[in-house]
Amino acid sequence: MKILRNCMKSELNIRTQKDFPKKGIEFIDITPLFLQKDSLKEMNDLFVKEVKNKKIDYVIGPEARGFILGSMVATSIGAGFIPIRKAGKLPPTVVEAQVRYSKEYGDDVLELPKLVKGSYKNKKFYLIDDIYATGNTMASIKEKVESLGGKVVGEGVIINIVELNDNKELFSLIDVNEE
Repeated sequence: MKILRNCMKSELNIRTQKDFPKKGIEFIDITPLFLQKDSLKEMNDLFVKEVKNKKIDYVIGPEARGFILGSMVATSIGAGFIPIRKAGKLPPTVVEAQVRYSKEYGDDVLELPKLVKGSYKNKKFYLIDDIYATGNTMASIKEKVESLGGKVVGEGVIINIVELNDNKELFSLIDVNEE
C-alpha cells in the first residue's frame, strides 16, 4: 500500500495483511486508528468539519467500522445515526429495504432499518464508511436511500483506494494505491 495523500496529523499505524480474507486481497486494518485516542478524535473532527454545514438529518454507517465513526459524527453534529446491518441481524419487521451489492471478494446483502418516526422521503443523509475500494457498497446504499425518497448529500471514508474507483466527489482522509 502506498499513501498518496494524508489529511491526518496523527500517527497512522495502519496494518496490512496480504491474502486476507482471500488470496489476492490486501486487507487494510485501520483498527489502530480507532485504538489511539488522538487519531480517533482527529478523524471525528475532520468529518465533522466536512459535514457540519450540510444540514444532515442522518448519518448512515455500514457494519461494522462504519458504526464507530458514523455514530460519533452523528452525535457531534446533532443528527440521527442509521446503522446498516448484515442480512439476518435485524428482525424482518424493522427492515425498510435490503441492499445487495458485489465487493472485490464476493456478494453481500445489507439491511436498512426503518426510521422510528417518518420515512426516508425528503430527508438528507451522509454516508460514512471505513474504506472505499470499488465503491459498490456506498453506491448501492445511496441508490436504495434515494429510491426511498431520501437525498444523499455526501459520502466520506477514512481510506480511499483511488486506483479501484473514479469517485471524484468522495471525501477521504487518506488516499492510497495498492502496491
